[in-house]
Amino acid sequence: MNFAPLPSVDVAAIPADGLVLDVRENDEWAAGHVEGALHVPMSDFVARFGEVTEAVAEGRRAYVMCRVGGRSAQVTQYLVQQGVDAVNVDGGMLAWDGAGRPMVTDNGSPAFVL
Repeated sequence: MNFAPLPSVDVAAIPADGLVLDVRENDEWAAGHVEGALHVPMSDFVARFGEVTEAVAEGRRAYVMCRVGGRSAQVTQYLVQQGVDAVNVDGGMLAWDGAGRPMVTDNGSPAFVL
């Protein structure tokens, strides 16, 4: 069988209004995340799949992110198989932070990548 390569992008290619789908767990999200991102932990993903399809229903591309790119690659592959326009973010939140892109927390404390 031939499988298409997994679509992926560099953090610099994510538009400011892009739909970032963060699949990290709750403690990782709490430490720091992309403002406006949709948080659906990989462990809850199948149960909350409807939320994801609603968010991308407007013809938006989902930029799937985890800490370094492994979990998000699995989720991206699943989404693409379901016909969703999704791309894996190379390097995940570590690359996002390394590129100096902004992060926030829900409680106002300094954001960091856990």
